[in-house]
Amino acid sequence: MKKILFLLYGALPVLASAASCLPVESLIVRDAQYEEALRVGDLPFLRTLLADDYVWVHTLGSEIETRASLLARLEKPVIYKSRTTSDVHAHVRGDTVVLRGVSTTEQWNADGKTSRSNRYQFMRTYVNVAGDCKLLSVQTMNLK
Repeated sequence: MKKILFLLYGALPVLASAASCLPVESLIVRDAQYEEALRVGDLPFLRTLLADDYVWVHTLGSEIETRASLLARLEKPVIYKSRTTSDVHAHVRGDTVVLRGVSTTEQWNADGKTSRSNRYQFMRTYVNVAGDCKLLSVQTMNLK
């Protein structure tokens, strides 16, 4: 009996780590906060959200940003008029969740009065890192 309890006790960390990092509904809310943080350059939030080995592959691989390069770019953020997501779907496997959907950005033009809009298909991968939900990777594709 002690042997079985010892084996179960040893398996607890593995079993606990197999849970999704957040309930899907909460993760979709967190993902919307990520969009807002990108919009306004909320570096403190992004520092807590992004995994150390975070990577963002932009449209057609035109640019690849790491955690460090994204945070450096957002030191002087381009303030977007809006960033929103729609049609968000979650794919859950163990402690990993992939969100996919459409991100719509409205960015101010140089005149500060007019804006332009872009739509992107996105995939974002969230993982459980020591009990904390971290954004590991992003891939975006411009929708024309």
